Amino acid sequence: MIKTFRYWLSRPIEGTLKTGSFSQDARGRWYVNFQCEVEAPPSSQRTAAIGIDLGLKDFATLSTGEKIEAPRLYRELEEKLAIAQRARDKDRIKAIHAQIANCRKDFLHKLSTRLVNEYGAIFVGNVNASKLIKTRMAKSVLDAGWSAFRTMLRYKAISHGVLFEEVDEAFSTRTCSECGALSGPKGIAGLGIRDWACTECGVHHDRDVNSAKLILALGCQRLAGGIPAL
Repeated sequence: MIKTFRYWLSRPIEGTLKTGSFSQDARGRWYVNFQCEVEAPPSSQRTAAIGIDLGLKDFATLSTGEKIEAPRLYRELEEKLAIAQRARDKDRIKAIHAQIANCRKDFLHKLSTRLVNEYGAIFVGNVNASKLIKTRMAKSVLDAGWSAFRTMLRYKAISHGVLFEEVDEAFSTRTCSECGALSGPKGIAGLGIRDWACTECGVHHDRDVNSAKLILALGCQRLAGGIPAL
């Protein structure tokens, strides 16, 4: 009996093929994974540094002002997953979980690769996911994949010769990135305030962009001589 196999490439193979390996997912499907060697972009093409504030509504806000929307993969398939769970359809449940995981990995890999190709130094806030998953925001936090994203940034930065640091983001939502005054909204009531003006210097801030700028500034302070900010 001759068996036929279907195969496809998730993306074109680039660079020099080095090694390969096989893996099996939760659905019993087999994959061959290729490791390729590609040239890193010249360092001259990378701008100085970037600060990144991780969130839920927007997955990441950059100190440049760019906001990257969170894909909300689990939320989009939550209803289908609930139907499969009520029907006790194990194969369908595994397929949905695998779809969510694969889409999340694809999003995180593309974003982390883009950032290490564009910037010479990356500073990201050390938001603690383990504490937030104990709150009512648990599903959104788990869907975001902050820890996996930081891990990807770290090892890709090493391989590309890019500086990567996690920065303590305490009080970053309240501190003015212009004058350093602790004048932003505070407490539970202040969580919903996304824009505010500093009472000391009068500068108007977007809450997340301000945090990203502070993360960048704190990261640069760690470096001897500093790095020019964007």
